[in-house]
Amino acid sequence: MIQDLSKIEETITESTAWEKAKNFLGMHLDIGKDISISIFDILVVITVIFITTLVLRLVLKVLTRNLPSDDKGKFNVVFGYFRWLIYVIILLITLHSVGVNVTAVFAASAALMIGIGLALQTLFQDIISGVFILIDQSVHVGDIIEIEGKVGRVEEIKLRTTRAVTIDNKVLVIPNHLYLTNSLYNWTQNGTLTRESVEVGVAYGSDVQLVKKLLLQAASTHPDVISSPEPSVVFTNFGDSSLNFKLVFTLADSFKAQFPKSDIRFEIDKLFREHNVTIPFPQRDIHIIQKPE
Repeated sequence: MIQDLSKIEETITESTAWEKAKNFLGMHLDIGKDISISIFDILVVITVIFITTLVLRLVLKVLTRNLPSDDKGKFNVVFGYFRWLIYVIILLITLHSVGVNVTAVFAASAALMIGIGLALQTLFQDIISGVFILIDQSVHVGDIIEIEGKVGRVEEIKLRTTRAVTIDNKVLVIPNHLYLTNSLYNWTQNGTLTRESVEVGVAYGSDVQLVKKLLLQAASTHPDVISSPEPSVVFTNFGDSSLNFKLVFTLADSFKAQFPKSDIRFEIDKLFREHNVTIPFPQRDIHIIQKPE
């Protein structure tokens, strides 16, 4: 009989404790007149935020595992901004899921977020493009790139812009969103060696084998031309006023290609003069017909 009473008392005590815990978790906190949240809802939100934090850390680790140490620092800064945005979104979704009325919050922030989004549209485009550049490693410091007809050597890659220096030692600041909307030519992604060419036309009746020999001589004697692969000559076309040739050769530094190409043109002109090879100019035959009065 005493044992039965003891069990009943324990059951009553456990029931009372559960009721107290249930009542405590069910307590509501009123935030304004439209938002009310319970202690249990707060615990759910904390749990969801904790899980979100673990997932974001895992995603960050996966995205930055192949990045250089310098780029990791830049990416962490950007990821930090997006992390807070994700936290806000998850928080609002969780509160809505547990029954908290967040319509007022959405309504109050909608106009503000639209205004901020329109104002910062280009800025976020640049930042997102900078993140893509860091992740896919399409452009590195030291690469020679061409975009919108402008050529420069990349000196620094930032989150919003890329700084390059042109052959004239002018600083070229490129907004990163241009990489997504324009074709980018990376001259040195496959290596520092690039194939360059010089085109020239000679008069009809010239000895084409002699022209080929002289063109190869002009390229092979220049100190900046790489011997392997060897220079080559392509007979490109029978033009209106000339026989057209293209001299193809390899350079180690394509960023300053205009200087060896200029030297080779000087040498071609010199060799052609020594061997009486004529570089023609456009010629037209004009027939004048006079009508009788």
